[in-house]
Amino acid sequence: MERLSEMTSLLGGSGPPKVAVVVNEAPSRINALLDSQVVDVVQLSGDERPSVIDLLAGPVWKTLRFPAGTARDEALREVSQWLDRSSPVQRVLIDAAVAGAYGGTGHRADWTLAAGIAERYPVVLAGGLNPVNVGDAIGSVMPGGVDVSSGVERDGRKDHDRIRSFVKQAQAAFDHVEVSRRA
Repeated sequence: MERLSEMTSLLGGSGPPKVAVVVNEAPSRINALLDSQVVDVVQLSGDERPSVIDLLAGPVWKTLRFPAGTARDEALREVSQWLDRSSPVQRVLIDAAVAGAYGGTGHRADWTLAAGIAERYPVVLAGGLNPVNVGDAIGSVMPGGVDVSSGVERDGRKDHDRIRSFVKQAQAAFDHVEVSRRA
């Protein structure tokens, strides 16, 4: 926790939220993270059940992965368990389903399924995004945001040029979507 506190203090108070990504972590440890005020939100990226959010004392996001062939109605039922409740998660991230992995695989999420979910719920799109395809992804899915990890790496390390390019392409696509919505 001390190292995390040092790192986040370098970021200052402005900018995007500081998100702690956890996988199958105990609620008591998640609450300790939230209570520390070192992070702004916790992203559940494991096999957690929706009832866990009733035990958490702060902002929560949830990553959902849908195997190939998942029907839209089935996916909507899963998403609704996290959002249609008295204490919903703030965001649902739609990622690619890869056996034995909890994210960062570089595999692309099902954009058609994600778009069907985004028609009803605000989603953040993850899974296989990179500077080349993020614009098409935003135009196809119309998500509320995008999430990237391996898509901005070179040799397993974050690449500053790829990050800048990703942000530029994503901003342009979101600007275009906004203009289209107003028209």
